[in-house]
Amino acid sequence: MFKKIKNKSLKFLSILLILVLLTTTFFIVLTNVPNENEVEALSKYGSRGSEVTQIQTKLKRWGYYNGNIDGIYGTQTVEAVKYFQRKNNLVVDGIAGKNTLEAMGIFNSSSSSSSSSNSSDLNLLARVIYGEARGEPYTGQVAVGAVVLNRVKSSSFPNTISGVVYQSGAFDAVRDGQINLTPNSTAKKAAQDALNGWDPSYGAVYYFNPATATNKWIWSRPMTVTIGNHRFCK
Repeated sequence: MFKKIKNKSLKFLSILLILVLLTTTFFIVLTNVPNENEVEALSKYGSRGSEVTQIQTKLKRWGYYNGNIDGIYGTQTVEAVKYFQRKNNLVVDGIAGKNTLEAMGIFNSSSSSSSSSNSSDLNLLARVIYGEARGEPYTGQVAVGAVVLNRVKSSSFPNTISGVVYQSGAFDAVRDGQINLTPNSTAKKAAQDALNGWDPSYGAVYYFNPATATNKWIWSRPMTVTIGNHRFCK
């Protein structure tokens, strides 16, 4: 009789122990299920590939990232993305999601690219770059776009891209009609890089070609850098 009771007690304890283990496991799993943002973060943090390389390259070029361009989405990349997001009024979560990637000029689909390319500011800036500097090195094309944006920021010029571009006598491309040419993909990319904050002109608000410039005043402006055929100055 005692043996039967003992066996029943052991079976009961075994079943109870199994139930406790199952319940504990369930709660551990439940409390560690990542939320939506965490899922997206996990899909980026530690990931590798060409998109990560693009992110690092752009952020390093713009001064947000100081690490190696190794194609690995590590801690330094996360912090650089956060820095970029803060500066561009985006949600600061370190996740290179759709909005952040588009702000960097990185598109995952043709529809996103098309939508961004059709924005009025980007398109106008690309047309200025194409009309003024399509034969220049890529850095020089971005610099021309940066000059336009530096003028927008300056109190000495109109405060919109269109206002700066169409200010009387400001750009030869407007005067000779080249502003109406369809920009190529390089000019569009240069415009996006300028809009994202890359300024190879070092704050310049003017540029000119020393081989053709006859205006004495423009020669008096302090030079910041020479890129290709253009001298940039303040």
